[in-house]
Amino acid sequence: MNPEEKQIILVPGQTNFFKEILVFVAIALIIVVPIRIFIAEPFVVSGLSMYPTFDSGQYLIVDQFTYDFSNPRRGDVVIIKYPLDTSMYFIKRVIGLPGDTVSINSGVVTIYSSTTPKGVTLNEPYIEADHHSYDTSTTTIGANQYFVMGDNRNQSSDSRIWGLVSRDLVVGRPMLRLLPFSTLSVLPGRDTNEPQ
Repeated sequence: MNPEEKQIILVPGQTNFFKEILVFVAIALIIVVPIRIFIAEPFVVSGLSMYPTFDSGQYLIVDQFTYDFSNPRRGDVVIIKYPLDTSMYFIKRVIGLPGDTVSINSGVVTIYSSTTPKGVTLNEPYIEADHHSYDTSTTTIGANQYFVMGDNRNQSSDSRIWGLVSRDLVVGRPMLRLLPFSTLSVLPGRDTNEPQ
């Protein structure tokens, strides 16, 4: 044998090691890809329309699964496809539900529905005083539609401007706020005080 020739020596079990790595990668892809596509997806907040609840640059994991089995509730923070360009995603808060009439008078939101025919004014602790708007409008919501607004009312493009959001444009809800670590939280922005 020529001493310059290089020999490849297979250690017993080495071929099995590479095979195991390939099997592991395949299984990981089979598990992770569907979760990433159908259940949870990462989003980065851009802009200040939901400030102070969410700040620009915060990293969220969005639950895309829950709303396959239930409908958004009043007070839920949701990720939606922008109705005028569904390639864009917005983060907003659900204010009005199907069948409601949303009345805004100098920024104060009152909901009229079959369960509250005399109207109920929303308690919105997530809005800071200087983020309050002074809009006045009335909107009646149809079936499978939602009225959404940003928490920073003066800096938010929302249902007051471009109209109602159909149910099929609701992508999901923030499940985790991961970054920055100082804001780490589960179901961030959730408000349980609103009348359903």
